[in-house]
Amino acid sequence: MTREEFKLICPAPIGERDTIQMAHGGGGRLMRRLIEDVFLPAFHNPALDARHDSAVLDIGGARLAFTTDGYVVSPLFFPGGDIGRLAVFGTVNDLAMAGARPLALSAAFILEEGLPLELLRRVVASMRAAAEDAGVPLVTGDTKVVDRGKGDGVFISTAGVGLVPPGVDVRPARVRPDDAILLSGDVGRHGVAILSVRDGLRFEGAPESDCAPLAGPVGALIESGIEVHCLRDLTRGGLASALNEIAADAALSITVEETAIPVIPAVAGACEILGLDPLYVANEGRFIAFLPAAQAEKAIEVLRGHPFSAGACMIGRAASGSATVTLRGRLGGSRPLDLLSGEQLPRIC
Repeated sequence: MTREEFKLICPAPIGERDTIQMAHGGGGRLMRRLIEDVFLPAFHNPALDARHDSAVLDIGGARLAFTTDGYVVSPLFFPGGDIGRLAVFGTVNDLAMAGARPLALSAAFILEEGLPLELLRRVVASMRAAAEDAGVPLVTGDTKVVDRGKGDGVFISTAGVGLVPPGVDVRPARVRPDDAILLSGDVGRHGVAILSVRDGLRFEGAPESDCAPLAGPVGALIESGIEVHCLRDLTRGGLASALNEIAADAALSITVEETAIPVIPAVAGACEILGLDPLYVANEGRFIAFLPAAQAEKAIEVLRGHPFSAGACMIGRAASGSATVTLRGRLGGSRPLDLLSGEQLPRIC
């Protein structure tokens, strides 16, 4: 492989730009700035200002969670998943992070001229199977076709609605000092699975994506009576970005233990070869939960009873202080765990 063929983008700091860069969609510092400088001022309202994965709306006495997302992954098929599974599970997971039971999904397909119909049938069949696995119907949608060379095969945009049970409130503002932080499983699988088939890269023992629906373990956690304060799934920007988002929105400090964060050897090895930090690598089937420390042991037991959160563990705590995230290292030292300033893994969802 030549240097020109190897297209992994280094996460170097990026300054002010007057055009959109790939890093604006990478889950790091530039994406947060784009949201705060462009979208929030334009569409300011209480539901949006909550800055959660789903908006929670009071409608006729019921609380509905509503979310939307776009999927532009490359390649379309990868170990453990494909763009269709991502589109369904990603939307279901955003609803679950609001504590909601998913009710229905919609999907819009942006298709490039020349796309083989057989490939589209594979994507649609995968979406159908994923929706059945998640127990949620896809009830409406739309299709558009763009000129050859103006797309990337298939782009999918999905939206979903779900019902939030009475008394459930899991916004970032609910996080409290001394809350325990639970992680549902090992991190970094999805990003490494994508890299294992992109641009001819191959890693020995490369893992499958962790792509999975999370409404099951979240529902079990809520139904157990655990006082869940906040939930966040780990997608673009990985665990580190999710922790920084919560710290900023809750105006609290967070400390996590490196030795407590599970990373399987295949992911650790691939990241070491490529100079990546697995804490920033994308996931599609992992989440963090903030809850009272006294309930952490029970919550871990509940989560470990579900196949999609069998590796649940406590990784740290929230505390009063400035909106920072600190990682206590394996050798006893500490370092800031900040948002990425550049782009690490483009096109992972």
